[in-house]
Amino acid sequence: MHDALTLNSVTLLIVIALGCGFALMRLRQPAIVGYILAGVVLGPGGLGLIHSAEGIDLFAELGVLLLLFLIGLELNLKAFRSVFRIALLCAGLQSAIAIGLTWGAGSLLGWGFERSLVLGFVLSLSSTAVGIKMLAEIGETRTHAGRLTMGVLIAQDLLIIPMLVVVQSLGSARAGGAELDILLAVKLLAAVAVLAGVAVILTRRERITLPWSRYLRHQPDLAPLANIAFCFVFAAVSGYIGLSPSYGAFLAGLILGASTDRRAAILFTAPVQSLLLMIFFLSIGLLIDLAFIVENLWVVLFLVFVILVAKTASNIGILHFLREPWESAFIAGLVMAQIGEFSFVLAKAGVGAGAIDLETYQLALSVIALSLIVSPFWLVTARRIHSLGRDFQYTGLGATAKRIYPNAYGLGLRGANAVQRRVDAIYRRLRERGTGKPPGE
Repeated sequence: MHDALTLNSVTLLIVIALGCGFALMRLRQPAIVGYILAGVVLGPGGLGLIHSAEGIDLFAELGVLLLLFLIGLELNLKAFRSVFRIALLCAGLQSAIAIGLTWGAGSLLGWGFERSLVLGFVLSLSSTAVGIKMLAEIGETRTHAGRLTMGVLIAQDLLIIPMLVVVQSLGSARAGGAELDILLAVKLLAAVAVLAGVAVILTRRERITLPWSRYLRHQPDLAPLANIAFCFVFAAVSGYIGLSPSYGAFLAGLILGASTDRRAAILFTAPVQSLLLMIFFLSIGLLIDLAFIVENLWVVLFLVFVILVAKTASNIGILHFLREPWESAFIAGLVMAQIGEFSFVLAKAGVGAGAIDLETYQLALSVIALSLIVSPFWLVTARRIHSLGRDFQYTGLGATAKRIYPNAYGLGLRGANAVQRRVDAIYRRLRERGTGKPPGE
C-alpha cells in the first residue's frame, strides 16, 4: 500500500482501529490503547500495510488541538477552585522532581540540558483519559481521592501549554543565543499571565454571552463549524505570534466553556474530536518500531517498571507531604503512575526542536505506549499487594500469588493440574510397556 491515503487505506485504518478499540474496551482498557495497537499492527513495524504516518499527520495535529479545546471547554473553573491549590502544587512538584531526576541522569550520561528538560517534561505528565477510566473502574470517581486525582490531572493539562511553548522555542533559542533566551522567557511569562488573567476573570463572572450566540442558536448547521473555527482561529493566531497553537486552542476552549454556548459546543465538538483523536493515536502507533522494541526489550521493560515505581512513590510522597490522607494519596499516586498521551506531543516537539535524537524519540514512544497499556494492571497489583500487606503472613509463594491474583492463579493451577495428570498418564503407559504388563493391571 502506498503512503498516500486512499479510500481503501482510510477504510482499513478505521475498521481495524474500531476493532482494536472495541476489543480493549471489552477487556476494560481505554480505547486509546487499542488505537495505538492498531497503528502498530498496520505500520512498518507490523504488517507494513501503511508505510508512514505522513499522510495523516495533519489530521493527528488537528486532533490534539481539538483535545485541548475540549479540555478547556469541559474545565469547570469554579469547581476546580476547591482543589486547585493542592493540584497545582502537586503538578508543579511532579514536574520539578521529574526534571531533577532526568537532569541528574543526564549529567551522568553526558546529556545536554535541553535533552534532560524535554525528557523531564515527558516523564512528569500522566494520562487524563486513562486516569479517568481507571477511577471509574474502581468506583473512586466521586470520592475525595477521585476529585483530587482529576484536579491534579487537570493541573497537568494546564502545564502542558507552557511546556509546549518552551520545547518548541528550544530550536530557535539554540540558533539565536542569549537574545532568544530572553524572548523565550518573555513569551512564557506572557502566556502564563494571559492564561491566569483569563481564568481569574472567568471565575468571577456569570456565563458570558458571545456576540454571535443569538444568531447561531437559529442556525444548527453553522454552529458546529463556528465552534471549530473559533478553536482553529485562536490556534493559528497563537502560532503566528510565536506561541504554541495548542495554547491558543486551549484558551479558546476556556473562553467558550465560560459562555452560554458551552453545552452545545461540547455536544458539537466531541464527535469530531473523537475521530481526530483516534487518528492521533493511530499515527503514534504507526511511528512505533516493533523491531526496535524487540531489540531493546529488556531496556524498555526495565524503564517502564522503574518509571511506574518511581512515579507512584513520588506521587504518594508529594500528596502525603501536602497533608493528604494516606488512602487518597495512595490511590491518586497509583492512578497517575503512567506517562500521559501529551508526552507523545512533547517528545515529537523535542525532535522538531533538535533537543532529542530519533533513537531517544523511539525509546520514549515505546516506553510511553507500554506504560499506558500496563498501568491498569499496575493499579490492580499494587492495590492488592497493599491490601495483603496490612495483615500479611507469609505462607508460601503459591498462597501469596493466589491472594494477589485469585482468578489467574486458579486458572493457572487448573491448567497445571491437567498437565500433571496427562504427564502421569503417559509415564504410567511407558512403565507398563517396559514391564510388559497390560494397561491397568
